Amino acid sequence: MFEKSFYKSKSPGGRKAFRQIVVDGTLVLALAATGLVASVNAQVATPMTSNPSGETVGNTNTQTPAAAVAVATSQPDDRYRIGPGDILDIRIFNRPNLSRDAVRVEGNGMIRMPLVDTEIQAACKTEGELAAEIASRYIKYYKNPQVDVFIKEYHSKQVAVIGAVNEQSRFELQRRIRLLELLTFAKGPSPKAGQTINIVHAPPALACENSNAGNEDPTKAFVSYKLSQTLQGDSRANPFIEPGDTIYLPEADQVYVVGNVFTPLTISLKEPITISRAVAMAGGVKQDTKKDKVRIVRQEPGSATKREIFVDLSAIEKKRAEDVALLPNDIIDVPLSGSKSFMRSLLQTVAPTVSSLPVRVIP
Repeated sequence: MFEKSFYKSKSPGGRKAFRQIVVDGTLVLALAATGLVASVNAQVATPMTSNPSGETVGNTNTQTPAAAVAVATSQPDDRYRIGPGDILDIRIFNRPNLSRDAVRVEGNGMIRMPLVDTEIQAACKTEGELAAEIASRYIKYYKNPQVDVFIKEYHSKQVAVIGAVNEQSRFELQRRIRLLELLTFAKGPSPKAGQTINIVHAPPALACENSNAGNEDPTKAFVSYKLSQTLQGDSRANPFIEPGDTIYLPEADQVYVVGNVFTPLTISLKEPITISRAVAMAGGVKQDTKKDKVRIVRQEPGSATKREIFVDLSAIEKKRAEDVALLPNDIIDVPLSGSKSFMRSLLQTVAPTVSSLPVRVIP
């Protein structure tokens, strides 16, 4: 309408003005379209390049896809990997005749599936990796089979915590876990725990990550850490636990205080203890004690023979004699001025412990 009205004009100047408007409008639309495309393209990451003058243009990210994959694969993989004894549920979409429940992974790490002639390795694979492997076996029978694998029961990665802990037990790992966290599941060390914590590594049934696992140094099968460092979360004493590990907390070495003290007792040697301190922990001595004849009964390591060491407790209190450091299994006998029986005092100390034990019948 507008165009017709212009062309109906008899004035040459009018027709020239119309053509100029059309050209200018077309140019504006072209520039607008170019700007739109440029704004879209600006959002696409491009590698950095250099022009002849040395100036850089484009994105500053020069990482190639291969380098990105290398960085990704260098990160530790904490995903659970299937192992012997695990129970799997395998679902194949729209193929109920091929789906399987409660498939047990055999000791060699293999499983069997319908229509597949050979065994399929399940061990050392994640759920997704095994699903992809099963799908590849059915590709010759069905177009784009959709497979899902779920771990129904975890049995392949068991560890045990025994010894001086509040709750000895076996645990099934569903993820990687460090030693300190595992101790919390065992309710922590008991009051009888010593100063060390030991890990006994079992030889792996299947080496998933280390092809030279069969040539491991047998001396590395046993590792000992300082318990105080583990409880502090020190990385040097807080390793990752591996499947099959047995964690053992030995009880502390003990000494026994008997005789004419207020509380005959057993003391755990979690730290160095002297005879004066041991007697003090037993409540101190009673009246009529022969403090100059306190006796230490000591059994030499690796020998059945015992020897007696007499200590003058009064001289130690007055700093006239050296305070004797106790060794594991020392028995401190604090005597009466009279003739109290040493054996009766020892039995009074041990009897409460013995009487608390359960009675079992041996057929």
